[in-house]
Amino acid sequence: MHRPIFLLSLFLLLPQAPAQNAVPAVEPALSVVRVNVTNQAWDFGRPWGKRPPVSRRAIGAVLHGQRVLVTAELVANASFVEFETAGGGQKVPAAVEFVDYECNLALLKTDDAAFLQTLRPLEIAPAKIGDQLSVWQIESNGNLLVTQGPMTTAEVLRYPIDESPFLVYRLTAQLQFRDTAFPLPVVRGGKLVGLLQRYDNAANNADIIPAPVIQHFLKDAAEPPYHGFPRLGMGYANTRDPQLRRYVGLPNGNGGIYVTDVMPGGPAAQAGLLEGDIVLKVAGEVIDQDGNYNDPQYGRISLTHLIGTRHFHGDALKFEILRKNAPQEIAVTIAHRAVTSYVIEPYVIDRAPPFFILGGLVLQELSRQYLKEWGGDWRKKAPEQFVYLDAQQSELFKESPKKIVFLSRILPSEATLGYEDIQPQVVKAVNGMALQSLADLPKALTQARDGLHTIQFDGEPSTIYLDAAQVTALEPMLARKYRLPTLQRLQ
Repeated sequence: MHRPIFLLSLFLLLPQAPAQNAVPAVEPALSVVRVNVTNQAWDFGRPWGKRPPVSRRAIGAVLHGQRVLVTAELVANASFVEFETAGGGQKVPAAVEFVDYECNLALLKTDDAAFLQTLRPLEIAPAKIGDQLSVWQIESNGNLLVTQGPMTTAEVLRYPIDESPFLVYRLTAQLQFRDTAFPLPVVRGGKLVGLLQRYDNAANNADIIPAPVIQHFLKDAAEPPYHGFPRLGMGYANTRDPQLRRYVGLPNGNGGIYVTDVMPGGPAAQAGLLEGDIVLKVAGEVIDQDGNYNDPQYGRISLTHLIGTRHFHGDALKFEILRKNAPQEIAVTIAHRAVTSYVIEPYVIDRAPPFFILGGLVLQELSRQYLKEWGGDWRKKAPEQFVYLDAQQSELFKESPKKIVFLSRILPSEATLGYEDIQPQVVKAVNGMALQSLADLPKALTQARDGLHTIQFDGEPSTIYLDAAQVTALEPMLARKYRLPTLQRLQ
């Protein structure tokens, strides 16, 4: 049974831990600052408006170049950011310089050149299993609170926002709440080894964004334009099944993974990798039957770390493969995949969701951000059809559409009488025109027949009709009755 994971932003009060020591804060020697943020996210259930603002307070790690490192979660949809000294004696406005929601990291800056000059920037260094690590917190009086614990594992896990897999350090320690939220700097020997991003208070386990991920992020940020972490655009399966190994010509005891899916237009496809290929080596590293390789620092670990973190966007990696029992070599130029290229985007942050209100029908583009409106258990609570489309999109939408247009809710009006109980579902076509995205809707609405708009759904009812003239006439009423600042927002 999995224990629940609680973010430190939930302000959990934990028992006193014996491994903690309060250290008087000496500002010139400190390498951290408080970061105060006001976030205001868009409401994907009512996409014309935003949710109430939320204030967060966290600790950032001071780096060279007068920059401060925090998690991307902290500054998502931020409307206000400021730095504050540990003792609270000085505050200055700050801003997000670079943010990557996939690796959950953000780099902040301030125009006040003097504010960070007295603080010692942290060097960054990796850690290894068994190292004793220190989590830094700040007391309300400005004292530095240090909690120590051993690093127990290093493994590839999914990160909170995009759910992309990255390396994670796991630390075991009892943490106390001390006037702070996530992130928390994790230090060893005076060097930053990571940022704490999640904490399980029942198991006393902390998940840490590790130094290799941070170093990759900072190197990209130092060489604009920022590209992000590369991917292959390829799915694979293990080759543990002896019958599969015989079928593809793999001797027992040898490694290799079976390519199950190649994304059209992705790096693997452009290099010529095919479904059914067996990948034996990548960049000189032997790949075992589970998709792991022997990392010099972390031992057996997922191929994902080799591709996405140890290498960069634009790198050409040599793949040694087996195709129809014949060995081959292929050079794959790995690349980052833009979030907007997904049919169902894994996150929509710092930008407003598109929508269109048609006579009271609220039409949107499906995203995982919308599904998360159902809370942490969204995979069980969100509409089953939408969850399935999200999980299987790489298989279902290899060619089209660009986005999934769906009916999210109905605002009662004279045009929607009798339709009020229709549940959220995918829109197949409007006036006979299949929609590639919501941007196609205005053109589709010019093709009304016999004065009627015809909306076809991938469900029941399969088709509904709206009076085109009535839809236009109702627009001022809808805006006034439901206090809508606009009836449409198209990208």
